Amino acid sequence: MDRFGQLALDAVSKSFGPTHRRHLAVDGVTLEVTPGARIGIVGESGSGKSTLARMMVGLDAPSAGSISFNGVSLRSLLRLRASRLELRREVQFVAQDTTSSFDPLRTLRDSIRVPAQRLAGLDRRAADERVDATAVMLGVSPELTDRHPGEVSGGQRQRLAIARALVVEPNLLVCDEVVSALDVSVQGSILNLLKRYCVDRDAALVFVSHGLPATAFVSDRLLVMRGGQVVEHGPTSTVLHSPTHPYTRDLLAAFHGPRSDTGAGVDAPVALPLPRSQPAPA
Repeated sequence: MDRFGQLALDAVSKSFGPTHRRHLAVDGVTLEVTPGARIGIVGESGSGKSTLARMMVGLDAPSAGSISFNGVSLRSLLRLRASRLELRREVQFVAQDTTSSFDPLRTLRDSIRVPAQRLAGLDRRAADERVDATAVMLGVSPELTDRHPGEVSGGQRQRLAIARALVVEPNLLVCDEVVSALDVSVQGSILNLLKRYCVDRDAALVFVSHGLPATAFVSDRLLVMRGGQVVEHGPTSTVLHSPTHPYTRDLLAAFHGPRSDTGAGVDAPVALPLPRSQPAPA
């Protein structure tokens, strides 16, 4: 499989429930993700953003429309073990629910080491070294990785879930509410790290969150979702300063107060005060 070049969604929809009471969670979304792109997807709970993210990585199949990776159907890539492993090497997903994303019977180190060995091709020693280095980079003491998931805090477990994705050194990282369980100071460090990782490697990022400030900081393009549909999509600075949809204006007003009567847009970019230093180990 070629290095990640494009993830394309064409009129993708997803519905749930019995035929007579179908719920349309995602409704006709078209989107392209290319190398180096940092796309933020923001919306309220139930807007369809998490379902969209899961379809991007093949965890949910679309009910309509198509998804392709480098021009090849995502569904066909997932059928064969060889292409499925290559896809996982290129694309990593970090879920919000870290409780179910780790095997409770395995140590965190084992869960992080396995993808480093199977997908990145490292031997055990090199994989352990990368586990330690990535844990430190994310502000977690390497000793904590020798514990089981239930023996660390939710914030530590969330950072180690990010570590499990980064040890593979993916070229596309899809993150679903990955900083929601972290306090503000740690959020800033993680957001800086994700942004720096993508810039340094020309990797793509899809960052899903209901929090507008964090999403705006890491993204260069912003999608606003409501009721399963993309109601606004454009460069982040344009969406922040010249929103066209009433729902987007409501989101911005929640962080900045009402827009002025002149309609000139928000007074300043929506962004968190983010530290530039490396996070301290927890």
